[in-house]
Amino acid sequence: MAGTIKDIDSKLLLGKVVAVRGSVVDIWFDTDLPSINTLIHTGSNNEIAVEVLSQLDDHRVRGIALTPTQGLARGMMAETFGDQLTVPVGNEIMGRMFDVFGNTIDHGTPLPKLQRNNIHQLPPPLARRSTKSEIFETGIKAIDVMVPLQHGGNAGLFGGAGVGKTVLLTEMIHNMVGYHQGISMFCGIGERCREGHELYHDMKKADVLKNMVMMFGQMNEPPGARFRVGHAALTMAEYFRDTEHRDVLLLIDNVFRFIQAGMEVSGLMGQMPSRLGYQPTLGTELSKLEERIANTDTGAITSIQAVYVPADDLTDPAAVHTFSHLSASITLSRKRAGEGLFPAIDLLQSSSKMATPGIIGDRHYSILQQVRQTLAQYEDLKDIIAMLGLEQLSVNDRNIVNRARRLERFFTQPFFTTEQFSGLKGKGVRLADALKGCERILSDEFKDLPESAFYMVGTLEEVLEKAKKEQHKENTATVQTEKQSVEA
Repeated sequence: MAGTIKDIDSKLLLGKVVAVRGSVVDIWFDTDLPSINTLIHTGSNNEIAVEVLSQLDDHRVRGIALTPTQGLARGMMAETFGDQLTVPVGNEIMGRMFDVFGNTIDHGTPLPKLQRNNIHQLPPPLARRSTKSEIFETGIKAIDVMVPLQHGGNAGLFGGAGVGKTVLLTEMIHNMVGYHQGISMFCGIGERCREGHELYHDMKKADVLKNMVMMFGQMNEPPGARFRVGHAALTMAEYFRDTEHRDVLLLIDNVFRFIQAGMEVSGLMGQMPSRLGYQPTLGTELSKLEERIANTDTGAITSIQAVYVPADDLTDPAAVHTFSHLSASITLSRKRAGEGLFPAIDLLQSSSKMATPGIIGDRHYSILQQVRQTLAQYEDLKDIIAMLGLEQLSVNDRNIVNRARRLERFFTQPFFTTEQFSGLKGKGVRLADALKGCERILSDEFKDLPESAFYMVGTLEEVLEKAKKEQHKENTATVQTEKQSVEA
């Protein structure tokens, strides 16, 4: 009986290519038509993969090629077993790099024969979703205190080139293992080959590669491959969540490139464009991807997504649709990066839907509001300081400036993934310690300590230790100076 079912499932359908227009391929079938999302192989050696996107009439299907179509001609044979695109899953995929088909692209040893899952999955039903809103602790003070992330939520990471997006993502991958015993999944959509190559080697150097899986649909690949790589990465992440019952941190770089690939596919398929040339199905396509990222009864997929905003226009349909799925937005500032305040998070521009007393508690909410207020007041005073100097401020305003500057420096911390460059030992800080630090700085407990003592440290204990060392250095230098002057 089992054999009969298998024979029916794997019935070979043969067709013929009747039209090729770039990445769009029309294929003729005499009898049965393959269903939507079926994978068809064609070309001289069956090397070209085409995914069915529409059935045109009784005999023709139109599909988008997931591989380059060079050499494809009309009249070539096409075949399918009715399967959809699948990717390998299992613990053996850890530490490896894949393309959209689930082939390894890191020149490593071949994978053993693994279970393969279909990339087209439905989001978890409401009955299976967790109703608890929990904080996802990252060990990074600025994020945990000011922009708390949701366990099983989506956070957007906004920032230009060179402000530390990748470093922040790498640190989160490192901390995912320490704080949540989970795994990380990196999905590069429309990435440059150079970026993928650099990231792979950076992860290897930082010794976090063994706890993560990487998947790339690179910029030079056809739009069909870039459009499906997000679903392929999510399928791997879902396996760890649903079968292994583990927490997964999914990093997507860049969501805009996924929308862009959908726009290319839509145009190639001949659909009438919507506003600003976007595909009419933009909302549905993005939801199909984003809604699969969820916190369920077996585990959670927490996602951090880099978001490119076209021409800095936040009313652009791509940005608007992406924003509606995010539970937090982290904005990186070039100005802070220029001042050496890393991570360069703009604390006043960043926000989180989790920052309510009902979720994070009254104490945390109160500290967050006080910090935000202090930093906002300091921002307003900066112009006056630039024109008249700090001495012209009232005593109250001077206290605000001192508090804000100490808080800004307290929110910096050395990262594990940058130890080899900075020479500073990485620090992960628990939320309770970070809150205690902010509370004591706000109550002016450390106004006599130098600002430099708060820079690039973890907890308050380290601040006090650093201040002692600096004081000791200063005293030693003073004694030496006095000694020299006596001798002279």
